[in-house]
Amino acid sequence: MKKLVCTMALAALLCGAAGAANSSYTVTAELSPDITVKIDGVERVFYNVQGQEVHPISYAGTTYVPIRSIGELMDKNVNWDGTTNTATIGGARVTPDATGTPDKNAVTQDITLRIEPDYTIVIDGTARTFYNVNGQKVDPALYNGSIYLPIRAIGEIMGKTVSWDGATQTVLISGSTTGGEVTDFDTNNPSGNTGGNTGNTGNTGNTGTTTGSVTLEQAKQTALDHAGKTASQVTFVKAKSDWENGRTVYEIEFIYRSGTSYLEYDYEIDASTGKILSYDYDAEGYAPSTGGNSGSQTVTVTEARAKEIALNKVPGASTANIYEFKLDFDDGRWEYEGKIIYNSMEYEFSIDANTGNVTGWDVESIYD
Repeated sequence: MKKLVCTMALAALLCGAAGAANSSYTVTAELSPDITVKIDGVERVFYNVQGQEVHPISYAGTTYVPIRSIGELMDKNVNWDGTTNTATIGGARVTPDATGTPDKNAVTQDITLRIEPDYTIVIDGTARTFYNVNGQKVDPALYNGSIYLPIRAIGEIMGKTVSWDGATQTVLISGSTTGGEVTDFDTNNPSGNTGGNTGNTGNTGNTGTTTGSVTLEQAKQTALDHAGKTASQVTFVKAKSDWENGRTVYEIEFIYRSGTSYLEYDYEIDASTGKILSYDYDAEGYAPSTGGNSGSQTVTVTEARAKEIALNKVPGASTANIYEFKLDFDDGRWEYEGKIIYNSMEYEFSIDANTGNVTGWDVESIYD
């Protein structure tokens, strides 16, 4: 079974990992022939121009497929400009879909994948940037001469829902929602209609696709403007759509760092009108004093020790698998709270910041 490996912790993001230089680099990824792709209920097999079957690739919780395959699905041409490192999808397709012989001997294996932040992807005249379900940027990749894009992008581009059936290792791309949810996929609201009118239930939680009259990017900018921040000053940890109380909303969460502390902003924005429905922000990353504030206790357990306590309950996991870690005052005591995402499971924990006791522990599959 394919393992989804999360490689970027929130702490690393806050320290500037997301702002790394835009140059290509290589990573170890997984060639995943065990993953099946179904478009509107029909299984699709992809080939390169040489007639060789090409398989999905998994890396950091994201599944990639070749850009040529996306062009075939959209019935559009795919062009490459090596002078500008730009791939273009657009115009009526004039080249027949590639055919070949299925690779029945393919096995899951580690491969070297090259991540290409400098590559530009233009779709129907618009340069696109792709994000995972947590609002983190996902760059194009290169393998064996083919550019690969996150399969979530197929849903974004085609206006369809991308979901995951963990029992059969199948990616489902359709106009309706089926299956569960994993790191790189959004399960949509019940109807899956992509019409986008006020009150309609269809959208894919994507970047740049209209739900009603407001895109996700516009909603993110609305939140930034309200907070008085710019995109370069914050780190987005959530940017997705959801169906709530009979309407589609965008859930936006980002973090603004100042010195050793930071502010976490949460917004809920109407996807049809762009109106801010609710918002709040919390100061994180501070330590309680020994006397006068809401926590009159002394914190005796360090962050490092709290993480160690949590990781001891998940053999094999490391600090890179810890997300949303923070110190919070809850139920009259200081607690460390966070999540461990490891080996297709999510562990949500809380630890008493004075005793080190695990006061909360919840486990669920990320497919649920």
